[in-house]
Order: sequence, then structure tokens, then C-alpha cells
Amino acid sequence: MLRPLYVAVLMVGLSSGQALAKTDLLTIYREAVTNSADLAAAEADTLARQEALPQARALLLPNIGAAAGTARERLEIEGVGSDRYSTHYYQASLTQPLFRAESWFNYQAAKSLSEQARVEFSATQQDLILEVAVAYFNVLRASDNLASARSEEAAFERQLEQARERFEVGLSARTDVLEALAGFDTARAARLSAQTNLDISFQVLTRLTGHQYEELIGISHDLPILPPTPGNLQQWVDTAAVQNLELQASRLAIDSAAETLRSSRAGYAPTVDAFVRHSSNFGGRASASSTTGRTGSTDTDTTSIGVELNLPLFTGGGTSSRVRESNYRLTQAERLSEAQLRRVVESTRNLFRTVTSSVEEVEARRQAIISANAALDATQTGYEVGTRNVVDVLEAQRNLYRAVRDYNDVRYNYIIDNLDLKQAAGTLSPQDLRELSRWLNPDYDPNRDFIPPFTDEEVERMSMGGQPPESSDQSRMRRSF
Repeated sequence: MLRPLYVAVLMVGLSSGQALAKTDLLTIYREAVTNSADLAAAEADTLARQEALPQARALLLPNIGAAAGTARERLEIEGVGSDRYSTHYYQASLTQPLFRAESWFNYQAAKSLSEQARVEFSATQQDLILEVAVAYFNVLRASDNLASARSEEAAFERQLEQARERFEVGLSARTDVLEALAGFDTARAARLSAQTNLDISFQVLTRLTGHQYEELIGISHDLPILPPTPGNLQQWVDTAAVQNLELQASRLAIDSAAETLRSSRAGYAPTVDAFVRHSSNFGGRASASSTTGRTGSTDTDTTSIGVELNLPLFTGGGTSSRVRESNYRLTQAERLSEAQLRRVVESTRNLFRTVTSSVEEVEARRQAIISANAALDATQTGYEVGTRNVVDVLEAQRNLYRAVRDYNDVRYNYIIDNLDLKQAAGTLSPQDLRELSRWLNPDYDPNRDFIPPFTDEEVERMSMGGQPPESSDQSRMRRSF
């Protein structure tokens, strides 16, 4: 006997249109890296923040300056007369800081800030890897859910037709027709909702890449569902405590805050600079109308070399205030890092347990499909002989499709949680996407493959004592219905 799910899948498969261009995971990731506005903004922010390092270094390097000018001057001596003449000058100076503790500690703080910016950008890159993967597999999930909803709608439509046929020949009451109609309407509404969810899921990819997509390459049901490696929870926690990028950034923030505190305290210290200065003045000659008796020029050259010490004696309390502020900032950075560590440990533990339990849950959900299908088969048979009513059949159908959706949900959750765990541990990289891409199946058709594969023995179990499959090739449930 052909079961309703097989008929529904067959109908959906025949009604599907021509094949559309499919896009794979790595292509979308590359397009996201190239076109992501968030990543581009993060890169610009990183480069801007890293400029703090050369700016801080500049305060420790020699400072060379030059100046030149000209002036028209009038000299008047009471009782003697007046004179007008021009002067020209130029100056050059070189200053080399010898001891500036405040600038030195600012330079050390800038090193930590620059490294923190680099690490935070790496974290943003990891975020993009995970975001692309989540968006990609959510589209696949939505595609499978839509295929399941279409198949369910077709199954309920067939049940409605059967109820009408039985009503017309007097084998069932009108109530059965109304119940079947209600089930069909509900399934139709679910299919419309699933279509909307798929459209929304595609929009997330468009936001990430700026491109529109028609169809993605699905992932094979043969993807190994394995526990995390290594299998020791504490190893994952220890790795996360060292390699988690956000945690690394928080520790660099502590280093920067500590150096900033030292810089603030150095505001009390003297500064020592070496200098070389040279100036030349060209006084010019007196004008022809001079009445001062001044003759000749007043050219001068001055060169000085020395060491200059400056000692801040009183700054109005500004230095003390900066020290207090830096102390508070250091305390804040330490507490934020501690809070981040706790979040990372919690997330790592929870994700490890989730992935581990998902391994068994995937298999359990798979077996639930077998049981739900067998229950539907038995209920359908009971309905045909009059021992079960249409409500029982409709509920059995809902249970079957719910089991299929639950299986697909836990399968996609397993993939995403695995990547999430690696990000928590700080090990997530594009290589993880390449590994997943090995299991993408270009021939995957959601209208056919939303149902997982089954062995011949499992197919025979689903038939509840029916005939064995005709050939060993029949390894999918849809072929045995």
C-alpha cells in the first residue's frame, strides 16, 4: 500500500520547476568577506585605532622645527631722531626627549591598544564566518521545512479527497469531511508561513553579501554526526580560556589600562630634553632719512646646545584626577575581563553539552520518523476498516511531519552549535567551512531529500510487517511509502 507521505512527496517533486542556479557555502562566504559593510567598517576602525601606536612613538622621537620671518621696524630715540629699517631672521631647532616617563608609558599603552584592535578585528572575522554559516544553514532548514509543508499539504489534500469519496458513497459522516478540510486549511497556512520564512532567510544572506540568491546547495544526510573532538569538556574550557578572541581582547584592555595608569602617575615626574637651536638675524641698514646716526648692519648668528629639565610643581590637581580616573578604568577593565571569562566558560560548557547530546538526539529523531510513519500506516489501515476515525488519521499525519521537521531542526542545530563551540574556543576559521563544504550535495533537492535516508531493515520496520523492498537500492523512506 502506498503511504500518504510518499504520494505527497511524489506530487511535490513532479510539480517542482526547472533547476535553478545553486550557490555553495564557500562562494557566499567569499562574497560576504568582499562585500560585508560591517566587516569593512570594522577593518577601517581597526586601522584607525592602530594609528595610536605611531602617534605615541612620535612623542619619543626627535622633533625638528624651523621658522623664518621678516619685519619692518621703526626706531625712535627721544632727542636724537628716528630710523626705519628691515630685519630678517630664521631659526632652526632640534629637540630629543631624554626622559619623558609619561610619553613612554603612553607608548606602551598604545602597543596594547593596537594589538587589542587587531584581536577584535579577528573576532569580527570569526563572527562573519559564523554569521554566514548560520544564515546558510537556516536557508537550508527553511527550504526543508517548506518542502515538508508542501508534502504535508498534499497529504492532507489527498486525505480530504478520500474523506469526500467515502462521504459520497455513505462510508463516513460529513464530520469527517469537515475535519479533513480543517486539516488541509491548516496545512496550507503552514505552507504559506514556511514560504515566508524561506524568503526572510534569504534576505539575511543578501544583507551579508549584497547579492540575491535563488537556491543553495543542500548538505548531504551522510554528514557525520560525531561528538566534539577532543571529547573532554575541560580541554575545551581550557582552550577557550586561552584562545577565545574576545577574552584575549579584554586582557589586552587590562594591559593598556595598567600602562595608562603608569602614564598618569608619571605626570608628577620631571622631563629632560636635549636641544640644539640656531638663529640668524639680518638687521639691515638705516634708511637715507635716518636721524639717529645709526650706520651699518646688525647681523647676528646664535647657536645653543644644552639639556633642559622641567619639573611640574603644581598642575591645579589635574594630575591627581587623571591618576584616579586611570585607577577606575583599570578596575573596570579587570572586572569586564572577569565577566567575559565567566561568559566564555559558561558558553563553552553549554555548547559542548549541547553538541554531545545532539549526536544521540539526531538518531532519536530519525527513529521517531520511523515510529511516526508506522503509526500513520496503522491508523490509516484502521480508518479504512472502520476502527479509527479521520481525526486519528489527521493527528498521525501531523505527528509524522512534526517528526521530520524535528529531525531536520536538530541536524542543522548540530552543525551550527559545532561552529559556535569552535568560536567560543577561539579555533573557528574558514577551514571549518571548507570541511562542511565537502558534504554539500549539488543534487540535493529539498522536495525529495527533506526526508533522511533509511536502511532496508528500517524500511521494513516502517511497513509493519509488509513486503521487503524490491531491491537493495531502495534506501530512502520515500521510496517505500
